[in-house]
Amino acid sequence: MARRYYEQDGNLAALSGLQVAIIGYGSQGHAHALNLRDSGVNVLVADLPGTENWRKAEAAGLAVLTAPEAAERGDIVMILLPDHVQPDVYARD
Repeated sequence: MARRYYEQDGNLAALSGLQVAIIGYGSQGHAHALNLRDSGVNVLVADLPGTENWRKAEAAGLAVLTAPEAAERGDIVMILLPDHVQPDVYARD
């Protein structure tokens, strides 16, 4: 039987004082970013400047940077881009 996990099942203290950088604010990135932020985690996101996703992240009140800037600032970096884009962004940025 599958087990469901809830906020109280996790140890958010492990993320205390750390900056989580989420690269990609699409279908996966925005969900992770907002859930982490709502749980009290310090989150910043990266997407391409001038895109709809960049504007959505700003409208959600998140700090938005380019991928290289986010990777530099993040203690934890989550790459939540489409699979076919990830290798190029990882190698370049």
